[in-house]
Amino acid sequence: MCNELRSYYKVYGPCLPRRCHGAAGSLDEFEESVQNMLLSPAMKEPDSLHGRAEEPKASNEAVEFLASVSPRKVDQCLFVDSLVTVSDSGRELGEFCVSIQKASYQDEPCYLVHANSHGTIDNIPCGTSIVAYVSKSLETLEQNHHEYMKMQGHTLDRKVNIVRQDDHLVVNRVITEKEEKKKQTFTFPLHSLRGFVSEASNLLIQRILARQKKIPDKMTFLSFTADTQISASTYTELGTKKQMVGKEVVDVFGIERTISCGEDITETWHCYFLQDGHLSSRVQIGSAVMMNLLQLPSTVSEDKDQKPVFEKKPLIWEEDMELHSKFLDRKEELKADHSSYVRHHPELKTLLADFLQFLLLRKPQDVFSFARDFFAPFDTRRPPDSSFKTSRTMIVPKVLGDK
Repeated sequence: MCNELRSYYKVYGPCLPRRCHGAAGSLDEFEESVQNMLLSPAMKEPDSLHGRAEEPKASNEAVEFLASVSPRKVDQCLFVDSLVTVSDSGRELGEFCVSIQKASYQDEPCYLVHANSHGTIDNIPCGTSIVAYVSKSLETLEQNHHEYMKMQGHTLDRKVNIVRQDDHLVVNRVITEKEEKKKQTFTFPLHSLRGFVSEASNLLIQRILARQKKIPDKMTFLSFTADTQISASTYTELGTKKQMVGKEVVDVFGIERTISCGEDITETWHCYFLQDGHLSSRVQIGSAVMMNLLQLPSTVSEDKDQKPVFEKKPLIWEEDMELHSKFLDRKEELKADHSSYVRHHPELKTLLADFLQFLLLRKPQDVFSFARDFFAPFDTRRPPDSSFKTSRTMIVPKVLGDK
């Protein structure tokens, strides 16, 4: 394995799901398992498609919680979180941002959830981003999840699209390694996903739970693992503790989220929140990095006329899935429009061909003046005698079928 991958492991290896680096989490195990993940296991079909001895189910408490969430509760959670990713030594590695706002999806009022985490380790760009539309009842209408790691001579890119189509949830997964792409599509009936929570919905649920500072017992939802397997996702209350944010010590409320990946393997996150629901810290158990809030956010005003002010950050549109998708769509739209115009105006090619031919024959020192004189006869606003004066100094060839 290349040195860049080893450097990546030193910081992010323990953050990866345990299916990638094993329980011991050693570098050798990480190297072997990542290579295996790139070749085939990441592309295996979810166990749910082959059948299991016992399918996971959401608890009644979780289903009742989803039904009890009102639009007013969700509207109190519409703000931006911005944290810094730091190593166990305190060195800043990147940033983690989450924004939730009102939106519309296919004429249906909903919420737009945008989360991204980007960083650079030893000049190795890596990160993940989520763009999703979540309904008023916290159901996922569509979610795009993008993860990448760009090393010299070795690139790993993973994109997962989840979209609700009629009475099914369709999952499209694309994994790219260098120039090789592997695509898979899975379909899940909605009736089998009662109590399902996507990563985007999870961000909203945690804010709601943090504001009410109480988590019902046996709060278990359904969720997807990294391999698109249906699994149990359990929320547990961690209580309150003190945390230093900037120069102030504040009370924060903790939530533990655990996803069961089968075979006694779990992935656990500890997240702590301020009283108003802002995220103050986030860490995956066994990871060498964590995300911390460096400065207390401004108090959320109840006055709707007061607009929040957010810190201006550089926009890396190439790494934003939504903006990059719009760029590609607009690019194809312009190419099609330009091609259509050229097809409907064949005289354009003739005119340009004549100009270039005459230009190369004369080879003038001043190309701009030459072009001005060449196209002068086509200017309807130019006095007639000007064309005759120009013709004394240069001979314009017959173009466009002039006789």
